[in-house]
Amino acid sequence: MASFNSDWVRRRWLDFRNGHSIYLVFAMTFANFITIQYQLLIDKLPYWAGIFNSIWIFAVLFILAYVPVSIVLGYWHRKSQWKVEQDALFRENKVGAIMWMYVIDLIEGKVSEEDRKLMREALLKITRGETRLYGVKKLSDNDGNADNKKVK
Repeated sequence: MASFNSDWVRRRWLDFRNGHSIYLVFAMTFANFITIQYQLLIDKLPYWAGIFNSIWIFAVLFILAYVPVSIVLGYWHRKSQWKVEQDALFRENKVGAIMWMYVIDLIEGKVSEEDRKLMREALLKITRGETRLYGVKKLSDNDGNADNKKVK
């Protein structure tokens, strides 16, 4: 059996977490939310029992009201909060920082021929779908001292 540190196992773990949290849990919690709201409304407002004599009628009407409200809130979030979140993520993106430093060094003429070849090989592997970049050195810093850490 592959060790937990293997690339294959780690990618399956990522796939599992994404499928679980983005799709399955979303569907389950949405259905659970509708069920709880139905039960609470019928218990607290018994005269609604005549209108919503079935959870299916309640669910359809609930979704017809809930989805547009969610869209409006999502639009507001994208227009007002997205920039704040992206700025925070940008400031934490080590890979992006390495790439931008490489671009700046390239523009300023501080990139060695070896670093240029290493970066090109790494990017070509990514574009070809060859995700294993083990053994590719991190680019040299501005002083020309190579940092031999592996890129993962």
